[in-house]
Amino acid sequence: MTTLRVGVIGVGHLGKEHARILSGLSGVNLAGVADVNAAQAEAIALRCGTKPHSDYRTLLDGIDAAVVAVPTCHHHAVAADVLGRGIPTLVEKPLASTPDEAEELLALSRAKHVLLQVGHVERFNPAFEALQQRPLTPKYVFGERSGGYTGRSTDIGVVLDLMIHDIDLVLALVKSSVARVEALGLSVLGGPEDVATARLVFDNGCLADLRASRLAAAPVRQMQVWGQEGFARVDFAQKQLTLTQPSSALCQHRSGRRPFDAATQANLKHDLFGRHLQTLELTSGPRDQLTNELEEFVRCVRTGDRPRVTAEEGRTALDVAGRILDSIQQHSWDGIAGNSIGPNAFALPPAQLFLLPESGLAA
Repeated sequence: MTTLRVGVIGVGHLGKEHARILSGLSGVNLAGVADVNAAQAEAIALRCGTKPHSDYRTLLDGIDAAVVAVPTCHHHAVAADVLGRGIPTLVEKPLASTPDEAEELLALSRAKHVLLQVGHVERFNPAFEALQQRPLTPKYVFGERSGGYTGRSTDIGVVLDLMIHDIDLVLALVKSSVARVEALGLSVLGGPEDVATARLVFDNGCLADLRASRLAAAPVRQMQVWGQEGFARVDFAQKQLTLTQPSSALCQHRSGRRPFDAATQANLKHDLFGRHLQTLELTSGPRDQLTNELEEFVRCVRTGDRPRVTAEEGRTALDVAGRILDSIQQHSWDGIAGNSIGPNAFALPPAQLFLLPESGLAA
């Protein structure tokens, strides 16, 4: 097996982890890392035993594949350069800043007959993998993804920063087109939206409610999936899947459409879970999903196989995110057409909920 020379473009918070993992993969040579911050490129190159580049274009002649982990606003320009050289590329999520940019990258990958994979890493979460193996047909999905303010990804709002994960996951589960989108978002810190909620209505009747915040006091990465077969709860942080299903006896009882007898009704409080609703908890071992994603990328480069998250799927997720952002921008805060609309137009509060000493923030 020939050694695959891979380069990483952008070695900030996430890119440096790509570089670390690639430097240890069998059959892979981390041929170089690039970052506009020359000191950062040199530090990561030293740590990973490779060459630093302050201009990614000087890296391209010496690689067989690339990982693009630059800020989202630069995904299109950098990935287009890489794909234009005919180099297989893994682009971190989201694929681009806009659906049009994503479509251009997809068209370029097709024209060059070159692999374009999107880094929706939660698809490789073992809890989500286990869920996809179960015969559960989603009819309602609730996803919540929240975290504290990090100062990263300030070029985009929370929809493209965090909610895009759950948009991709829901699309992978539901496998239907989105008929309608309703959304609301709020800018708290003065830039793009920091908090957002969206409802997706699918052609097949499924509903999905998604919430995201990057101003949360504690992190949350969870999803609930409801169907006729039962209920699933995914804890992405703990890599844990909890499944709940009605017992055979309960299913038979429901089919008769009869109320419980008095004795059963009296004992439901104690008998509900275990006797009537059966629960199974599945917890994964210490598997690293970013490593799994990169291993698949390397394999697909070598074999030409279809990746788990294709450019088409990355583009579709971005299409839905674009519709959510459009709905956020069009939301009227007082219900009057032409008045305050959008995440930045929410009126300043007329009064404080409670009084504390002034923070001393500069105007």
